[in-house]
Amino acid sequence: MASSLTVSSLLVHLQSSSKIRACKWKSSSSMRAFTTKASVSETTSLPASETAKLPLREIPGDYGLPFVGPISDRLDYFYNQGRDVFFRSRAQKYNSTVFRVNMPPGPFNSSDPRVIVLLDAKSFPVLFDMTKVEKRDLFTGTYMPSLELTGGYRILSYIDPSEPKHETLKRFIFFLLKHRSSHVIPEFHSTYTAMFETLEKELADKGKAAFGDPNDQAAFNFLARALFGINPPDTKLGSDGPSIIQKWVFFQLGPLLSLGLPKFIEDPTLHTIPLPPFLIKSDYQKLYDFFYESAAGDVFDEASRLGISKEEACHNLIFATCFNSFGGMKILFPAILKWIAGAGLKFQAQLAEEVRAAVKANGGKVTMAALEAMPLVKSAVYEALRIEPPVPLQYGRAKKDLVIESHENSFSVKRGEMLFGFQPFATKDPKIFENAEEYVGDRFVGEGEKLLKYVVWSNGPETESTSLGNKQCAGKDFVVLFSRLLVVELFLRYDSFEVEIGSSPLGVSVNITSLKKATS
Repeated sequence: MASSLTVSSLLVHLQSSSKIRACKWKSSSSMRAFTTKASVSETTSLPASETAKLPLREIPGDYGLPFVGPISDRLDYFYNQGRDVFFRSRAQKYNSTVFRVNMPPGPFNSSDPRVIVLLDAKSFPVLFDMTKVEKRDLFTGTYMPSLELTGGYRILSYIDPSEPKHETLKRFIFFLLKHRSSHVIPEFHSTYTAMFETLEKELADKGKAAFGDPNDQAAFNFLARALFGINPPDTKLGSDGPSIIQKWVFFQLGPLLSLGLPKFIEDPTLHTIPLPPFLIKSDYQKLYDFFYESAAGDVFDEASRLGISKEEACHNLIFATCFNSFGGMKILFPAILKWIAGAGLKFQAQLAEEVRAAVKANGGKVTMAALEAMPLVKSAVYEALRIEPPVPLQYGRAKKDLVIESHENSFSVKRGEMLFGFQPFATKDPKIFENAEEYVGDRFVGEGEKLLKYVVWSNGPETESTSLGNKQCAGKDFVVLFSRLLVVELFLRYDSFEVEIGSSPLGVSVNITSLKKATS
């Protein structure tokens, strides 16, 4: 009975969580007073019984009839219910945060869409345990895009750590991120200064400024300049990089997306059969030529030293830079603006004060030392990564028979079964986080830092380091760094800002409606 009451409290929380929808955030003093403490002691304590053996329960749910069941689940996921309700309704139906279901895209993109869903913070981490699961060809879930989209090569993201190639390619990406690390802060400042100037002009002319396209252009230019020392507008690629990348990514992720079209048009064309790679071949060649010609000699020299051909190295550079890094900035940066704008004037004033004091104390320059003196900025970024992780879907296939645990029960999983974690629910687990559905900007300040082990956006806990032997994002620390730099540049220039929020196939769209210039 106690176990039933515990799971019921979590399901009530899942029922109350709201979908992202078009709305307007205004930074006004009338908004909710911002939480000033977020310590571990304030979170809901896990029952002592969880340290004992949990009752074994058969995993609830089913997959339905072949072909029929997967299509029915796909229609529910995209159209009849929507993503969040799809998971929430089944958790309520089965009174469990672990259950069986089919995950899109299903027929004919996926030969086997059957998964075991994990929705809580206790069961979710099994996806990071390389002794229990493998990640071979699971980067996009139950289907894998055509290798023609990556030059015929399996890219690092699809390779399991048990494969010899994984260590070699990850070592190469580590080199890429480190060899020009001194250029990251100055190039970010230069690029995003130009972006904010563009936004200010559009805001003055039109009364609002769309953040998406200027951010995309700035993100790509920044990455090219910081990692390769090349300014794209000065090359044959010009300003076409972001638009080409978006088309290329769409051909890979299309079966997992909804464009808002009528389902009788969208479902058979987008979710049922693969999009033909030849349609994007010429555009991808432009990206390939840009990276092949622009990457510094020492990058390809390192690839050669590691036994990686120049061609394979180039395709991995494209994926790491364009899909992983650019894609992350495209999704994460609007989310950061959304949540900080919604936090209100008081929180924005606190961020501005911290940023300017730390920069002043470090000679008026943004340095790593200055950034480390900004705990509130760091917490604000981590909280955005917690409440709206940029990669919401994560997979792993059981290497052996194993037992997984939710907060209430244990479950037997057979070797070869696919585990799937829906991160936005796991990182809003009310048994871990107080006010889990709220953006609490200082949640990870002070004692709250202990909660960072439950922030897992990078395919692993934030308290652990990416390594050659795991699948945690190679650029984990890089993403956090440039996200903090965005907040720093924002509050060096402005006292406050306001935005309008809309929906997007990937993340959210943001229109800036007010930028109040810094007064101190």
